[in-house]
Amino acid sequence: MISEKHIETERLILRPWHEDDAPALYKYASDPDVGTSAGWPPHTSVEFSREVIRTVFSAPATFAVVLKDTGEPVGCCGLVPDEALHSEYIKHPDAEIGYWIGKPYWGQGLIPEAVKAIMSYARRVLGKKNMWIAFYEANRKSRRVAEKCGFAYHHAEQSGPDRELFYIDTDM
Repeated sequence: MISEKHIETERLILRPWHEDDAPALYKYASDPDVGTSAGWPPHTSVEFSREVIRTVFSAPATFAVVLKDTGEPVGCCGLVPDEALHSEYIKHPDAEIGYWIGKPYWGQGLIPEAVKAIMSYARRVLGKKNMWIAFYEANRKSRRVAEKCGFAYHHAEQSGPDRELFYIDTDM
C-alpha cells in the first residue's frame, strides 16, 4: 500500500520520522559500524538524533523504516534531496535512493524490501524515471542491496581521499 506519507510492505511500514523516534534512532545510529559505512559519524546523544530528525530526516520522501511487528523504527530509506545528490549524472527526473538499517537487522532482507517500495513510490507518486544508488566501494552490503533490487553497475567516481562512490541505475 502506498500513500503520500505511508508505505506498507509485508514486514515494514515506511513513514515520516517523528521527534519521539529519537531514542530508537540513537540506539542504532550510535553504532560506529552503521554510520561509518554510509559516510556519516555515529550519533553521540539522543538530542543529536532528535536534531537529525528535525533537519536531515524531515526532508520529503525520507522515511523511517519501522518493523510492523514491534512498531520500532530500525532504519531509514528514501530519496536523497536534490541539493544533496552525489553525482552530476543524476538529473531531474532521476532519483537517488539512500538507506541504512540498524546492525541487528543486517542480512534479513529488510532494506531491499524498503528500497523496492521506495522505487515504486518514486515512480508512481513522484513520476521519477531512472533510479540511482551510491555507496562507498568498501560497503559490500549496500552493493548487495542494489543488486537484489535489480540495479546494475554504472560507474565509479572519486568523492574524496581514498573514497570511490559506485553508481547504479535502472530505467524504470
